[in-house]
Amino acid sequence: VHAGQNIMVVPSFMHVLLIDDDVELTTLMREFLEEQGFALTVTHDGTTGLAKALSGEFDMVLLDGMLPQLDGIEVLRQLRRRSAVPVIML
Repeated sequence: VHAGQNIMVVPSFMHVLLIDDDVELTTLMREFLEEQGFALTVTHDGTTGLAKALSGEFDMVLLDGMLPQLDGIEVLRQLRRRSAVPVIML
């Protein structure tokens, strides 16, 4: 590795749930994360996102704060009651 190179080490399979209503942003994030070796599932509202996050099939959740139906804070609040899946708020 040469100085100045950025290398991201990703487990061989990490399934990420992205909950964001911005379709353009989710398209860009999908392209980037899949290039980095992540498997990505996208939902565009809080209610669907919460149900998927509680399914137990994801290693991490990327969660937008402003969502239709349930906002990101409420999704996180309900998720924390039943799951310890790591969450990054966007």
